[in-house]
Amino acid sequence: MSELHVIAVSNRKGGTGKTTVSVNLAAELAARGRRVLLVDLDTQGHCAVGVGLAVSRTEAAVHRLFMDPDARLSDLIKETAYPNLAIAPADQRFEHGSGDRDERRLARALAEDEIAQRFDIVILDTPPSLDNLLLNALNAANWLLVPYIPHHLSFEGVRQLMRVLFKVKSDSNPGLKILGFLPTTAAENIRLHRTVTNEVGRQFGAIRVLSGIRNDIRLAEAFMAGKPIRHYAPTCRGAQDFSDLTEHFLPTLS
Repeated sequence: MSELHVIAVSNRKGGTGKTTVSVNLAAELAARGRRVLLVDLDTQGHCAVGVGLAVSRTEAAVHRLFMDPDARLSDLIKETAYPNLAIAPADQRFEHGSGDRDERRLARALAEDEIAQRFDIVILDTPPSLDNLLLNALNAANWLLVPYIPHHLSFEGVRQLMRVLFKVKSDSNPGLKILGFLPTTAAENIRLHRTVTNEVGRQFGAIRVLSGIRNDIRLAEAFMAGKPIRHYAPTCRGAQDFSDLTEHFLPTLS
């Protein structure tokens, strides 16, 4: 059995494109034959919106793991309309700071035999807040992908996340590695964008800075349509950027 790759998509600053990256990376990997589970830890619940899945308030959601010690992740998964892509949706009623304080609850849930048998890759969309949900994601993951908008506040979110990362690596998950820093809504012709991205590279390693996801209104339209960008506007630049990003990751995630 091949290794289960678990990718946490995270930034301590909100509005950096974490959900857009999570949904579209998951869809691209699934289209290439990888069996992907998208786990939405952000109680806004936008991952389900991005794949066109309506989740009622009474349906089981991934946050049940943190309320019920007997809950099984395999029972909280729903299929999407897209082959190879399933989702464990969020509970929009879950209150941050409530529930089990065990920071390894998600790691144990992902260790279920059925998860490794059904999936090759798990993508965790995380909340920006420093709470038990984010710590569970970082303790469960073996890869960390950090989207950021190339401006000062988003860069501060990256720096704050790195402080959390180093503590998690030191205390509980030494195998967690950085998959890359991903600029979103990127525009090389904007001086501030170049300056911030250069600073990310200087502080955390230029080799870890990925080619960006360019600003594209079609990415927002795709969420309104309930479709990943490859299925909504496959020839737009946003779709091309996510396709290129996925091709870049494939050797690492094989």
